[in-house]
Amino acid sequence: MGMATIHLFVYGTLRKNEIHHDYLTEARLMAEQAWVNGVMFDTGDGYPRVELSDKLAEKVYGELYVLSAEHLEAIDVLEGYVKGDKHSLSVRKKVHVHTDLGVRQGFIYVSPAEVLQQEAIKVSDWKVYNLQKNSPKTFYYFAYGSCMDTERFMKAGVDHFFKNVVGIGVLKGYQMGYYFYAPDGNRADIIEGSGETEGIVYQLPIEAIDYLFKREGVTVGHYRPTFVNLTIEGAIYKDVLTFHVYDKNPQSSPPSFYAREILRAAEGRLSYQYVQHLKEEINKLGVVN
Repeated sequence: MGMATIHLFVYGTLRKNEIHHDYLTEARLMAEQAWVNGVMFDTGDGYPRVELSDKLAEKVYGELYVLSAEHLEAIDVLEGYVKGDKHSLSVRKKVHVHTDLGVRQGFIYVSPAEVLQQEAIKVSDWKVYNLQKNSPKTFYYFAYGSCMDTERFMKAGVDHFFKNVVGIGVLKGYQMGYYFYAPDGNRADIIEGSGETEGIVYQLPIEAIDYLFKREGVTVGHYRPTFVNLTIEGAIYKDVLTFHVYDKNPQSSPPSFYAREILRAAEGRLSYQYVQHLKEEINKLGVVN
């Protein structure tokens, strides 16, 4: 008989590249684009607090892991959870965890102590919140689809931000498709699960963050900022910012001008094989004129 496994949703210091992620070295990452219904707060002590919610619009972003019940014991200690003890620092609850590949049942640690509740984290993502709060001088950004198009940067008067091209980024385990609905034709997105997506990695000054958030419609719920690990010529780059559609729609044809932008940005910059793949996908779907 195999060892019993459970699903665990993590949203703070247990996430990839965070200070307590080594507790999950024996775990298998099931989805790094995962969310539960809830609201997030900064406790002021270097970790967030989550309050679960039944409101569909309230989402907390994190990662979903599969691990053995035995490995969960160490995390219980970290989280201050003692089964049956009403004075536990946190409780373990079962929740619906949403991923690009569907909904799973999983556990989450939440603290019942409202005294920990400090500032609300509106972006609902601990890693993105820390980027904004810590405001480093520069950060890495992965552009895919039309977001690689230099003509768009020039028209917006922000091309000076995008001078430092690090290289061609290869994002494994994600497939680019057209899942963001727009009345004139769908826009590009990456969906987690299989395949790989190529794009351009830039090193940007922190001042570029406002432009990116505005262009991607972060505050109005179009695309959300997220972090991925990817490779450039085989070297791993961690916590590279990119954007992922909040609410995906069925894949549908992009508009013709948008398809041209994508191919213009990709040809001569991304690999020949990947550009051919982009063309095949566009031909398969067709375009909206």
